[in-house]
Amino acid sequence: MTYTVTAPITDVLDQIMASIPLFKPELLLIGGFIATIVSALFVGKRLRNFTFAVYLLTILITIYFLQAQLPTVATGFSGMWMIDPLSTYARIIIATGGGIIGLFIQQRHKLGNNGDVYSILLAAILGMNVLCNSSNWILAFIGIETVSIASYVLVGYFSQNKAQAEAAMKYALFGSVCAAVMLYGLSLIYGLTGSLDFQSPEQLQGLMVAPEPILTIALLFVFVGIGFKLSFVPFHVWSPDVYEGAPTAITAFLSTIPKIGALILFTRLYTAWSSTAFYFSDLTTSFILFVSITSMLVGNLAALRQKNIKRLMAYSSIGHTGFLLMAVFAYQANYPYLLFYIMAYVLMNLATFIFIDALEERTGSTALSAYAGLGRKMPILFTSLTVLAVSLVGLPPTIGFIGKLLVFTAVFDTYQMADEGAVLFLLIVGALTAVISLFYYFRIPFYAFLKNNESPDIVSSDSKILVWLGYVLTACVILLGLFPSILLNLITS
Repeated sequence: MTYTVTAPITDVLDQIMASIPLFKPELLLIGGFIATIVSALFVGKRLRNFTFAVYLLTILITIYFLQAQLPTVATGFSGMWMIDPLSTYARIIIATGGGIIGLFIQQRHKLGNNGDVYSILLAAILGMNVLCNSSNWILAFIGIETVSIASYVLVGYFSQNKAQAEAAMKYALFGSVCAAVMLYGLSLIYGLTGSLDFQSPEQLQGLMVAPEPILTIALLFVFVGIGFKLSFVPFHVWSPDVYEGAPTAITAFLSTIPKIGALILFTRLYTAWSSTAFYFSDLTTSFILFVSITSMLVGNLAALRQKNIKRLMAYSSIGHTGFLLMAVFAYQANYPYLLFYIMAYVLMNLATFIFIDALEERTGSTALSAYAGLGRKMPILFTSLTVLAVSLVGLPPTIGFIGKLLVFTAVFDTYQMADEGAVLFLLIVGALTAVISLFYYFRIPFYAFLKNNESPDIVSSDSKILVWLGYVLTACVILLGLFPSILLNLITS
């Protein structure tokens, strides 16, 4: 009797110990999280940048361990943790973006002891890693909530006025409701299938025999939580106010990095469900097509009316989320092209927000009208911002053009094989919204170079390192647009 009780526990412990090597990057993030807290408490007052140095060192070592996992394909922790090139490259992009965001915050918020913000960033990166590697609903929910709670804190961390405090409150309240709805949906799925592994045959079999009305409600509830992180329509309502009210460094974080983890989770979910025989598999494809189309239309059309650059980028981000879902639909089994567009999206958005922050620091405003006439005073900065606008539209010779070209080509190939009207409509809407985006992105160079303002108030900038980082990212946007094989060969190697 004693043997039958202890043997399963021994097996579980052995399995956990064997899985730990797959968890090395995440263990390092946990160690860095603790180290940055200790550093902020005991060292940060004497050595102001020491906590940032610990944070940056953690990011660099994490990237090293992630690179060492290529091209591993393995599962661990009783199948809950899944390692493959898609998740590994996605985590490398997340860690790299996290390093840039950390530098962004360090340069922009030098005054005061803000060392504990880096521990919050590491917690967010850890949550995104969990999303990328999870094949279990509870683990995915923990990842979503880790990212969400860290994001709530980051939005309110540097609040200095009523608008920023209001943005943090709106974000936390809306996110809490979405989390509760998602958790209720997960409880229904577990009750109907008896499994929490969304790729397991047991859950897929349970989905096929479950009552359709209850199952539909459960799955739609689950999509609420994923939709909140991706901010696709209709779960986008928090984005404009939060993006405008949050500090620009935090807005740059929210618009890019959290979406990667949620997108990889959604990709795994779609790949698992779309190849099965249960009734929602076809509806999942229809759901992606519908959400992609509506997000592109709502995001780009609403952006046309914006007079604030951060609100404009918020709606632009919603439109790009629709395009990212279009990429998920196109590349179920061909992850390099999906990763290419994710990389393009992160590069373009981070560089754009760096320049927006530099302009906000110098003019004291994020209104587009504040840029009038500044193109003559800051020609290099606005030329770089114009190049980024060209890339965000999807015009050559930029990485944005290559990314959109690859997506359109793959979707057109799918249409030729399936000959479905919805896929053709998706292509038409994608091309149409790309043209629409031209009108609002090019308002930036229009105000900067063609509008006159003889004496705009400009103050000197203390964030020259950030501006040079923006120039480097802009150069990468052009370089990878001219030579996309550099990145594609790296991903496929």
